[in-house]
Amino acid sequence: MRNERYSRHYVLPGFGELGQQKLQTARVLVVGAGGLGCPVLQYLAAAGVGTLGIIDHDHVGLSNLHRQVLYDTNDIGRAKAEVAAGKLRLQNPEIEIRYWAEQLHSNNVADLISSYDLIMDCTDNFAARYLLCDACRLLDKPLIFAAIYQYEGQVAVFNVADKEGIKTNYRHLFPTAPTTLEAPDCNVAGVLGVLPGMIGILQATEAIKLLTGIGTALINKLMTVNMLDNSSYIFEIPFAASAETIYPQTLAELSTFNYEQYCASESQFIQAIDAQEFVEMWSAEDVVLVDVRDPNELPRLSQPHLSIPLSTLPAQIKNIDNTRVVFICQSGKRSLLAAQYFYEQTDAGQQIFHLDGGMVALENYIND
Repeated sequence: MRNERYSRHYVLPGFGELGQQKLQTARVLVVGAGGLGCPVLQYLAAAGVGTLGIIDHDHVGLSNLHRQVLYDTNDIGRAKAEVAAGKLRLQNPEIEIRYWAEQLHSNNVADLISSYDLIMDCTDNFAARYLLCDACRLLDKPLIFAAIYQYEGQVAVFNVADKEGIKTNYRHLFPTAPTTLEAPDCNVAGVLGVLPGMIGILQATEAIKLLTGIGTALINKLMTVNMLDNSSYIFEIPFAASAETIYPQTLAELSTFNYEQYCASESQFIQAIDAQEFVEMWSAEDVVLVDVRDPNELPRLSQPHLSIPLSTLPAQIKNIDNTRVVFICQSGKRSLLAAQYFYEQTDAGQQIFHLDGGMVALENYIND
């Protein structure tokens, strides 16, 4: 029996009822419910993908709202995965939505992705990208990758054989991880608000093509789109035999592989501290707290501190002269970048720390 919801799919040449049935029986896992994940989730839910899974450990912040259009002001502070699941159920109550408001790690990734047909990489950090790359390779899961940077976005289909039987993945593009200084995320570099919407829709389109068999998917190809000049090009990803030896070779090896350490550019002179350690040291006389968030980001840090947004750190670095310096931001990413920059520009006599997990981790610790 036809469903009026999908009537425009039924009459679409090459798609029809068979294409819709394929979507209805499909299981797709979306890792990351941010700028890319929002349009991917919305369009796959609307298209009638039978089961959608969502993984994201982050919470909605005010600075998310200019590009993460699944959320609104009332959602600030709530878990993205939970909010997204609720709104998608309203959008399409006929599909199954599952979510995990937790971080993807090497010791849980196999369990989380094993029951899905297709994995969508909507993450914003290299540790998660390499983790998904390796896990999907070992479990033989198709992976659709996307990334955004300022005005430019990329989309590719990994771990799917082309006509010659060749499969490529993220490591064929980047055998080793760039540092966070070489390739900062949008928290640091900025991003045009509409860009993740455009790239996310392209990513969702690739998913629909793979699931239904229509069209030509970006298998072993990287599509790059520039919003400033409307240019786009498709790059053939070369198979590199040397890349095949880099990954963990078994699921057991994967489960113990430290991707955060593998992708970190953190100096041995920079110490990551947790929320408890942060609370214990914040009142010491020789410690200065440096908040590198923008002034409008909430919640504010109640303890005495210096407010130096990351973009202004080079000009204000001379104002930080304490023996021990603790950098803090919303999630821990910008604080690590600030700590790295501070270490490179100052004498080695100072002890440098950054709060792992940022204000989100601190708020959770205090509220518990």
